[in-house]
Amino acid sequence: MAALIATILAVPTVWLLVIVGALIFAEDALFVGFVIPGETAAIVAGAAASLGHAPLPVVLAVVALAAVLGDSVGYLVGRRFGSRLLESKALRRHAAGIERARALVEHRGGAAVFLGRFTAFLRAVTPALAGAARMPYRRFALWNVLGGLTWATAAVLVGYFAGASYAAAAHTLGQGSAVLVAAVIAAVTVTWLVRRRRVGAHPAT
Repeated sequence: MAALIATILAVPTVWLLVIVGALIFAEDALFVGFVIPGETAAIVAGAAASLGHAPLPVVLAVVALAAVLGDSVGYLVGRRFGSRLLESKALRRHAAGIERARALVEHRGGAAVFLGRFTAFLRAVTPALAGAARMPYRRFALWNVLGGLTWATAAVLVGYFAGASYAAAAHTLGQGSAVLVAAVIAAVTVTWLVRRRRVGAHPAT
């Protein structure tokens, strides 16, 4: 965690925001979430904001905008190419999860777009599945905006408070204690992410 924070501080603010926005956008629009979950990028950006490396309102705006736009592109891709893309050879090993996600969209409609925002796997496939199912764009857009704003706020604030805890420990307890606190924060963050990935691998039907 300490090394990660040092890396964050070495990146110019503009580039940090560009990279974070690009990762979050690509997760939903190009299925990059199978490899690098955008949630991680949002948490890192929140930590950078707490350390004064980027304004918190700007970070929140970039993360939320990238999330909403990424989902919108994913929806259009699904609407244009249907389910053929998600049934391609590259995604074949995720077939079972995609079928469960498809059932979630069919049974819960727009609410599935909102709920899907909170797990890495569903974030990557739900927009395309909603488009392939011909969900009316107005309905999709409403739930997409609600989900994007809620998820962005939650993920960024997790990183923000984690980074603030690290900074406070470094100032009051010294670097050695700060490293211990950082390890605890990292463990909590990883646990938080793993639980959401597990839920995403077995979405409710």
